[in-house]
Parts: sequence; C-alpha cells; structure tokens
Amino acid sequence: MSSVLEKVLGKKVAGTRVTPLVLKIVSVFTIFLFASNISTNYINLTLNQAEQIRLLNRLLIADLSDIHIFASNQYDIFQFNRDLGSAQQNIQASATRQLEGAYSLALGIYPNGQFFMTALPEGGRLTDLPSSFTDENALTEMNQNLAQGITDGLFRFSYAGRNYIGVYKYQPSWEVFFVRAEDQQEFYSDSVRIFQQILGIILGITILTVVVGIIILRRILKFVGIITAQIMSMQEMQVMELVDLKDAPSDEVSYLGIAFNSLASTIQNLLTIFKKFVARDVAQRAYQEGEIRLEGRTRELAILFSDIKGFTYMTEVLGPDIIKLLNLHYQEAIHKIHDNNGDIGSIIGDAVLAVFGVIGREHENKYYQAIKSGYEVVAVAADLRQKMHQKRERLIAEKGTLSDVEERVFQAVLVDVGVGIDGGEVFYGNIGSTERMVNTVIGDNVNSASRLEGLTRIYKVPVICSEFVKDEVEKEFAHYFFFELDQVQVKGKTVGKRIFWPLDKRRMEEGYLERCQTHQTALELYYSGKWDQARELFDEAGLPQAQVFLDRMRTGGPPERWNGIWTMTEK
Repeated sequence: MSSVLEKVLGKKVAGTRVTPLVLKIVSVFTIFLFASNISTNYINLTLNQAEQIRLLNRLLIADLSDIHIFASNQYDIFQFNRDLGSAQQNIQASATRQLEGAYSLALGIYPNGQFFMTALPEGGRLTDLPSSFTDENALTEMNQNLAQGITDGLFRFSYAGRNYIGVYKYQPSWEVFFVRAEDQQEFYSDSVRIFQQILGIILGITILTVVVGIIILRRILKFVGIITAQIMSMQEMQVMELVDLKDAPSDEVSYLGIAFNSLASTIQNLLTIFKKFVARDVAQRAYQEGEIRLEGRTRELAILFSDIKGFTYMTEVLGPDIIKLLNLHYQEAIHKIHDNNGDIGSIIGDAVLAVFGVIGREHENKYYQAIKSGYEVVAVAADLRQKMHQKRERLIAEKGTLSDVEERVFQAVLVDVGVGIDGGEVFYGNIGSTERMVNTVIGDNVNSASRLEGLTRIYKVPVICSEFVKDEVEKEFAHYFFFELDQVQVKGKTVGKRIFWPLDKRRMEEGYLERCQTHQTALELYYSGKWDQARELFDEAGLPQAQVFLDRMRTGGPPERWNGIWTMTEK
C-alpha cells in the first residue's frame, strides 16, 4: 500500500514529498483536453488536410539540393570555359523554375554581402530590389556559422522591404551562400485564412478551457518554462550556468533543477580548470565534440616566442618568489595574446610560445596579430618595471636608502622580454597516448622564432621577425616599416636569413624614418663588402643598431669569401 501511494503521490526526499509532475498535469487537463481536442481536432483535420499537403510540397520545392547540385555542375563547366556570366545566368534560370509564389526568392550571396545572382518568379511582384544584401544581422549570422564549420541552416531575413524565411547552404567552389526563401506573409496566408475560418468555431469551445487552463498551468508549470529557457540559452551560448530556482515549488521539476545545478557546478569547475591547462581551441572542440583525439595536421600559423632576459640572475636572487613575479607578468601578457586571437602553445618557465591562426576569423592577418601581441607583451613588461621603480622610490622616501640585498632584489624584479616571430607551415595537433596527451606545435619555424628572440639581446630591439612575416604583413598594413637588422645564420642552421625589426611609422619621431633608410643603405654596403663606405653611413644614421656592425668592422675589411651573412655561434 505504501509503495502504491509513493508511485501516485511521489516519494519523500529529505522530509519533503516530490510530487510527480505527471500527476498534476493529468489531474488538471484530463477533462479539459478530452472535451476540446475531440471536437476542435476533428474540424481542424478536415479543413487543413489538403492545405497541409500543399504546404509540404512547397517546403520540398524550397529545398536547396537542386540549386546546390546545379551550381556545382556549373562550376565544373566554368572551370573549363571561364564564362562567369553564363554560369550565373544558368544558375539563376534553374532557380527561377522552382519559384511559384509572387514573392518567392532565390539568391546567391558572397560573404561580403554582394550578390552572385538573384532569381525571381515569372510575373513576380518584388520591386525596388537592393544592389546588395542589406540584412547585416543575417549576413553576420551566416558568416559566423561558416567560421565555426556550419555551412547551412534555416534563417529569417529582410529583402526589398519584406520579411522572409528561408534556408541557405554555402557552396565552397563558388564561395557563395545560396538561399531559397519564401515571403513570410505569403507563406502563412493560407494558414491565416483557415485559422480565421475555424476561429469562430473553436473560440466558443476553447475559451473556457484556455482561460482556466492558463491560470492553473502557469502556476503549475512556471518553472518548466524557466528551466527550459535557461538550458536552451546555455546550449546556444555553449556555457554551463546554474538555473535560477528562486521560489520554486517542491515538485519533480524543481528537484531536477536542483540536481542539474549540482551537476552544472561540478562540470563548470572542471571545465574552468580544464581551460586553464589546454589551448582554447582544444577546450572548444572538447566541449562541442565531447572528446579529444590524438590527431593533428599541417597548418600555416604565426609563431610568437617570448623570453624573459636575465632569468638566471632573477632565480638566484628571488628563489621561490620567482613564481609570483612570473605570474604577475603572465597574467597580463597572456591576456594580451588572447585579445589578439592568439593561443598559448606552452609556458616553459621564463618562455612563452604562442600560435596565431588557430582561432579567430579565417581571413584575419595572423602575422599582424602576432606582431601586435609581441609589442603588447613588451609593454606589459615595461609597465611592470615602471611599477617596480615607483615602489622603489616610495621605499627610499620612507627609509632613506636601500640595502645591498634590497637593491639586488630590485634589479631582479625588473622584467624585460624579447620577442621572436616567424611563421609558415607547421604541425599542430595532439600527441601522446590515450592516457596522457598534450597539444603541441612542431616545425622549423617554431625553432626559428626562438632563435629570433635570442637575437633581440644582440641588436637591442624588443621584437624581431623573419622575412616571411614581413612579407605577409606588408601586403595589408602599409603603415609598418620593417627595419632590416642583418643577414644571419643562427646556430644549428646551414643557411642565412634576413631578420627585421617591425616599426609602426605612425609612432616614429620626425626624421627617424630617414635615419632608418640611411642605415639600410649602409647595411647594403656592408653586405657587399664596402665596409669603409658602410662605416660612414652607419655613423651618419647614428642608430644604436649600428654598433653591432661597427664592432665587426674594426678588423678592417671583410673576411675572405664574404657573402654578407654573419654566422652566430650562440643561440
């Protein structure tokens, strides 16, 4: 008897009976739903059966499969005859044959909003057609989905002053979003007409049940809607949060909400910890796919390597406190890298390896982002040094002077970094075993970025990049001037490379660019072995970087078999 009572009325949990939601719903709605549904559904079925079949056929016609297949075939033909106009006309004509409504529509839209083609029905009523796709929200949604690997979907948009509902699919060959859509007002017109016909019939039958049912159901199922809406929002945003259960009744829904919150809290804590130990793209894929696989592939990435100068001295003086100093620097430095869509590949004591091109928009210039991040990391270190100087001044103001130990500590906390940047084809992925794996980036360019960072100490500049990075940034950013530092063959390499110091012309002092150009002329003379002329121009430019070459040229003339490349004996 007791078990039967628990099945009907629910079990007690911690002294509170968790009432079955089914019992509440069935008890309230059995009489109302039986009376209203048996009458209204029969009428609705009779009137809507034929219309529903026609609407179903219309939705099948709206399917993009024919357009997508035809566009692919036309692309193959285009590859042969290179007649873009003919291909566009053929695709447009094929799409037009599928259009039945007065406002039916088929579009081809480039990701930038320009039209590839516009197909309208014969005798259509659309006027004042726009020259480009003007619904920025819809275009942004499609581009964002494409960046995440989602190439098709259902969406709503406005066109020529009318609201549409449609489906789209991205055609990678043409690099175009093909859209098939129906005007919402026209699409729903028949349903509206039928609804108006049966409205008078069902109004009298349902008005009593609706009024009474809404009042009761809103009280009973209040938290069903709240919990469902919040969970759906979490799914859309791909976040895990707690469900708001304030004033929730003691029933099964509330109990499920409490259980969900307990689970969500645990998962969120684990996910937060997980994100701190892996690259952001790995965490994102793990959340979406539910697993991490041992896999990788070759990708073109920008590699940034940052290293703290004088780290051995710092560790000797600070001891275990070096961890606190590193965390002060990394807290801001890593944040700056993330702001520029970089991802942390590894942190090895005083060195940080970051990659660009793994996350963010596909067409962003990852090499520019790496240079921008490099200077921001340098600025973070400079800001930390400034704060240390201010603290030293306050201590001197209070004590009058600092002891030798305090002065050594002060020198040890003056964080200074060098940054090396290279890029190109590297292996990026997960290596290890199913029991323990790490995300890694492997390639000659990774080692090169480390070597370039080491050269910042020789040439007294904060950031050094390769010629490959220079070429990629110059394509889009004319305000950057790449100061050529040298042609060097770093330790472990068999060929020499030109190395550059990226400078923003907008931040140069007046006359500095001219001095840089004079220095560059001197550098070319140095490469060609005309050291006497090079000395004069190096002195004329008066830049600190010239001292490296003046020291080399003190021996007189260039050595035998001089090719302009300086071989480095240290890393």
